Amino acid sequence: MRKVLCVEPVIFIYTFASSLTSPLVQQFIYRRLWEEEYNSTFLSDGNASYCEQNKSSPTYIKQKEVQEKASVFNMQLDLTGAVPSLIVAFVIVANGDRQGRKRSLVLPSMGALIADICLTVISYFSLSLSVLFAVAFITGLFGSMATFLGGGFAFIADLCHDEKQKTTRIAVVDLIFGVVSGLAGLSSGYFLRGIGFTWTFVTASLLHVVNIIYIIFLLEDTVGVSEFHHQAPVSCKELLRETFSGVYMLFKIAPYKKRILIIVLLFTFMTYLFTMVGGSSLFTLYELDEPLCWNEVYIGYGAAAFTSVSLTSFLGVYLFSKCLKDIYIVFIGIFSYIGGMVMAAFAKTTLLMFLVRVPSLLCFMPIPVLRSMLSKVVLTGEQGAVFACIACLEVVTGTISLSVFNILYAATVAWFSGFSFLLSAGLCLIPLAILCWLLCTSWNGEDLALLVPEEVSSIESVDS
Repeated sequence: MRKVLCVEPVIFIYTFASSLTSPLVQQFIYRRLWEEEYNSTFLSDGNASYCEQNKSSPTYIKQKEVQEKASVFNMQLDLTGAVPSLIVAFVIVANGDRQGRKRSLVLPSMGALIADICLTVISYFSLSLSVLFAVAFITGLFGSMATFLGGGFAFIADLCHDEKQKTTRIAVVDLIFGVVSGLAGLSSGYFLRGIGFTWTFVTASLLHVVNIIYIIFLLEDTVGVSEFHHQAPVSCKELLRETFSGVYMLFKIAPYKKRILIIVLLFTFMTYLFTMVGGSSLFTLYELDEPLCWNEVYIGYGAAAFTSVSLTSFLGVYLFSKCLKDIYIVFIGIFSYIGGMVMAAFAKTTLLMFLVRVPSLLCFMPIPVLRSMLSKVVLTGEQGAVFACIACLEVVTGTISLSVFNILYAATVAWFSGFSFLLSAGLCLIPLAILCWLLCTSWNGEDLALLVPEEVSSIESVDS
């Protein structure tokens, strides 16, 4: 059977299935906690979910308690799957330079399939919410989203022989991720209203089955692994040594300027990801609460609004990359995110909450641009190592961010539910300060970009 090098369908299906279930899991937890608190069925009509807006009512106090419990529960759930996901992502993605990229795609897909099957059982038989912790841990053992994205971006980097196109090609993958996430978010509300939690989880499971079949039987690997398979099996100790040696050599042998540049770019990526993941993760709970009181369909509309944000961010990267250096594109994206978060903090009507996406139209630009900048700095054989670092940072940063912002939201929702959004905007000053330092010192725009692999190779040969 003839195999192909087209990884975009894999990213499309995995993203759609994962984004379809992600908002449903939050709503499932919220409804179950509501039913436990009130000892009654969760109410929802055609326009909004039931929520009390009279602050002097005992129901309002209980409503806030449900918000706090749901926030803390989500935080604990994220922490449960974070540790195994971190280890697996680092090992699998870093070894992709020698063992191929496909396993970093198929393992997370299998983990997501197992998770959706378990969610189907939990929903159908009304099992305890505590079972979700076991599901999160098992999903983490298969690598979850971090391993999948790390392998996917390394796969794309292997295909990009022209370094000038790498920023655009990586931005295309982020575009797919954003657009499909929005479409899945829009669909989730109608799926929930039409067929309920159980059958929606079944639908996601079937999508993951299709994806696994495509990866195993149709997708060609970008890394030649025939020689590796003919070698004698290595021990776990040797495998770990090879895994960490690749990342270690990335920083040890590289010239001083290259090491500093990689560290600074990774830190910038981490700080911006921390603020963006933490702030945007609270939208569902914020929209369920008063005064918005959105139901599942409106929440789907809100998630789908990010489709336009992903599209405009991609167009921004495509157009700005023709006339601006990468670092200035990152600047524009960060300021776009700040504008959206400040507006969200004070959004008290449905119209205003939807309009939050207008100033945020370019907020996704820094993520693919920073990935591309890091990929350009390293050699071809170091792509797996650098994307393993990025994947691990995404797991650690995302987990810490979700934990911090969920705890913060639980502590502040009673007196000002928009405080977390303002904090998220304020924390963007950190990556902005780092970028300003890069511009104001000897690390100018040419240093940032653009050390292409050929230039890096020549630098290393001179230093040696």
